[in-house]
Amino acid sequence: MDAEAARYIGEGMKYIGAGLAVVGLFGVGLGISNIFSTLINSTARNPPMQEKLFPIGVLGFALTEAVALFALLIAFLILFG
Repeated sequence: MDAEAARYIGEGMKYIGAGLAVVGLFGVGLGISNIFSTLINSTARNPPMQEKLFPIGVLGFALTEAVALFALLIAFLILFG
């Protein structure tokens, strides 16, 4: 194997690694949709609790979105690092 072929294989592996790092974003999307669907369902069942449930839902959204940012950061580090 010559040096040019090894370079192309290395580039391909970088793209595969970045793609695998971004697969985690699928789970994040499911988690965010689950958080807000449960928030809407809970508020519909018990409207007086909306003031207490909404901050918890927003906190869950923020923590789940942080995982998405970490996955995206790892993908960029693989591609450009």
